[in-house]
Amino acid sequence: MQETRHIPVALNRCIDLLTPAIEKAITSRGHALVIDATLGLGGHTRALLEKFADLRVIGFDRDTAAIEIAREAVAPYGDRLTIIHAVYDQISSTLEELNISHIDGALFDLGVSSMQLDEAERGFAYSQDAPLDMRMDQSQGLTAKEILDSYDKSALVRILRAYGDEKFAPRIADNIIAARENNSLNTTRELADLVKESIPAPARRTGGNPAKRTFQALRIEVNQELEVLERAIPAAMDALNLSGRIVVMSYQSLEDKIVKSFFTKACTSTTPRNLPIELPNSAAKFAYVITGSESATETEIAENPRAQSMRLRAIERVAA
Repeated sequence: MQETRHIPVALNRCIDLLTPAIEKAITSRGHALVIDATLGLGGHTRALLEKFADLRVIGFDRDTAAIEIAREAVAPYGDRLTIIHAVYDQISSTLEELNISHIDGALFDLGVSSMQLDEAERGFAYSQDAPLDMRMDQSQGLTAKEILDSYDKSALVRILRAYGDEKFAPRIADNIIAARENNSLNTTRELADLVKESIPAPARRTGGNPAKRTFQALRIEVNQELEVLERAIPAAMDALNLSGRIVVMSYQSLEDKIVKSFFTKACTSTTPRNLPIELPNSAAKFAYVITGSESATETEIAENPRAQSMRLRAIERVAA
């Protein structure tokens, strides 16, 4: 059931963006290697393996439930897929363990997956009642409830502001601390109601569900999403072969800002602008495949509403 309802975001566009790098590698070496840093339910990887018979994929995912679904979805091509149960910031150590020095492409589909949102018991959705978990890897790490029960006010305010841009963070933090004193904060519905009560009525009339920002902030903190991304992007860039490409899909501005920063720096020469020639070792090692970013098409958004906030970026290694 989960596989049939899963619609990979920007599937054809991602395949098109990675294709030149894969084809060059196959032409020159007879095979290609791509990392799917966020394997999810396996939709992007399956499409890649279907298209290229000489392609091998290393797929990372921290969610064991997703891995089992992906393994089944890619079963006909399973001998060319290596699945790693790990967070994608472990790219460098994994490649070293596999005795692999370089890759030809990397795909990142960031954020929470449709499956995780759809399964109420995972605690990601404020519209469904469930335990306050929010872990992408349910085998380890702090749950959202453990964070709500243990962080002091300043820490709660920090994550609500930094990861949720929540201007009523102090009120929400005060109410969280009050609620945990009588053990009345145990489920997603209780948290959503608490947030609603913490925000003045006029401010609740716009911007959708008032709990959205708090849930996003907690999810990012639980899974350390931004810290992981800041380690993973440069690791993938370092591993790329010449002509290799990185494609990233972000779904909120904090992720996209990190990706944009790394890509801008990598694609910018360090030679002073007033010099008429490029200084040695100063030329940019990467070039934009997409200038700026792309969003999903109207057709894609109609088929998969999750695609509405997506921002797609891609770069290619042009120098060693």
